[in-house]
Amino acid sequence: MASYILSWFFIYICLFTSLCLADDPFVNYDFVVSYITASPLGVPQQVIAINDKFPGPIVNVTTNNNVVVNVKNKLDEDLLLTWNGIQQRRVSWQDGVLGTTCPIPPKWNWTYQFQVKDQIGSFFYFPSLNFQRASGGFGGFIINNRDIIPIPFATPDGDITILIGDWYTRNHTALRTTLSAGKDLGMPDGVLINGKGPYQYNSTLVPDGIDYETIDVQPGKTYRLRVHNVGVSTSLNFRIQNHNLLLAETEGSYTVQQNYTNLDIHVGQSYSFLVTMDQNASSDYYVVASPRFVNESIWQRVTGVAILHYSNSKGKASGPLPDPPNDQYDKTFSMNQARSIRWNVSASGARPNPQGSFRYGSINVTEVYVLQNKPAVTINGKKRTTLSGISFVNPGTPIRLADQFKVKGAYKLDFPSRPITGPPRMETSVINGTYKGFMEVILQNNDTKMQSYHVDGYAFFVVGMDFGEWTENSRGTYNKWDGIARSTIQVFPGAWTAILISLDNVGVWNVRTDNLDSWYLGQETYVRVVNPEVNNKTEFPMPDNALFCGALSKMQKPQKISSAASIMGSTSQLLFNLVMLISTVISILR
Repeated sequence: MASYILSWFFIYICLFTSLCLADDPFVNYDFVVSYITASPLGVPQQVIAINDKFPGPIVNVTTNNNVVVNVKNKLDEDLLLTWNGIQQRRVSWQDGVLGTTCPIPPKWNWTYQFQVKDQIGSFFYFPSLNFQRASGGFGGFIINNRDIIPIPFATPDGDITILIGDWYTRNHTALRTTLSAGKDLGMPDGVLINGKGPYQYNSTLVPDGIDYETIDVQPGKTYRLRVHNVGVSTSLNFRIQNHNLLLAETEGSYTVQQNYTNLDIHVGQSYSFLVTMDQNASSDYYVVASPRFVNESIWQRVTGVAILHYSNSKGKASGPLPDPPNDQYDKTFSMNQARSIRWNVSASGARPNPQGSFRYGSINVTEVYVLQNKPAVTINGKKRTTLSGISFVNPGTPIRLADQFKVKGAYKLDFPSRPITGPPRMETSVINGTYKGFMEVILQNNDTKMQSYHVDGYAFFVVGMDFGEWTENSRGTYNKWDGIARSTIQVFPGAWTAILISLDNVGVWNVRTDNLDSWYLGQETYVRVVNPEVNNKTEFPMPDNALFCGALSKMQKPQKISSAASIMGSTSQLLFNLVMLISTVISILR
């Protein structure tokens, strides 16, 4: 009888505390974010490092893991880290953007804790405030499948993360000062690959003394290359001399596997390629990331070059770089390439069921938003960018925090479903999403620059893109079966892209351009998704270590110890109390 009661007591404790996490282990990371001096393009400059590394460490976890990242801010300004593509199911508090979370002040600790629920794939993290990503602070984020879930290709012989991006030798504070003064940033100074400058493939274009990235491989083996564009605003074409890129996954979705000799990777996007080392080892090979849709003769020096080194290589890489697509003035090739990326609807995803079982094409759309961007405008004497005529102003009190404490006037729930017809204006205007609704969003790019758009909290379905203005008739061209599901999508200049979003994730979610210059000047908004029935099943409670700012700043207590210590300490205390309680029950039953 005693053992029976004790068994039920343990079950009750587990259910009550949610501490029976044998299947969902915790993975812990400590991030110290600070400035260091580095010379990625041969010029000493201030960069943002994590644990003294630039780029930062790779977060490597398995789906359903609980991820704990304790962040120590050693910068001289506020900091937030956001997790590009991580859906933060039911916990937008952990998303790391100003619409949901107060920033981490200098010299403070703050601990992120979230579950990578039912996700697999290739993602990255970066600092979301103050243009900081232009100085670094980014790193890869890998979510592996559980062993019981098959992957739709043979297990690779190795896993390699490659971070590419345009780079300025001016640091982020100088760059944002330029933007705030109403000026353009101008051409970047180079393209980095894993935080390093180009290999000297050309002594005229590349000076001596630049450290370059070398990727070591074994002949005959197949590697999974996870490539992320973490740059400021430049689309990059990625290619490897004499090697095919077999596309296998993008931002959490397995793709129909297709070979590419090169692929355009736009700002904020992530791809996985399977690359077989099937060439002879007469020499090393170039790995290239070059700017797209620019004047190539002027931008020729802004090219990232790394080296693919076979273990039995007999010499250095030589000859000209492999050619990029020859379509500088005709973007049709690139758009057709983007359209060719399809969802593998027969592959299992993070859960043991076919991804294609979700028939997005047969779901009724409940709300439609046309988000239009144009060239920057002047509002109240300042250069600003807009979405549908609204230039977003970050709230003093984050939206999610304002909701929690019923702060009035922090934002307006009135973002227009169509572009406004009057003069552009600066507002904290937010989209009112319907919980369990199915939203169609048309991203209309009426600028001359390529744009990338990202939606936090979700993977959306890319159902169409074309040049010109979107109309109701454009729906007839939609892909309603195997459009890729992802979190970041490009919108070509003078063109549109249509996406569908299932609003099943309660919270406040950022919708932004990932082009840092446009984002910094106001090209973003948020979607607020609220369950009218308040419960802890669709959204977790506010975390105990939540920071307070704006109208609630008086509620913030001085930090005496790290928030990580307080979180883990409270958990340890709870476990200790449970152990003592269990011991008491056992002694009574005896």
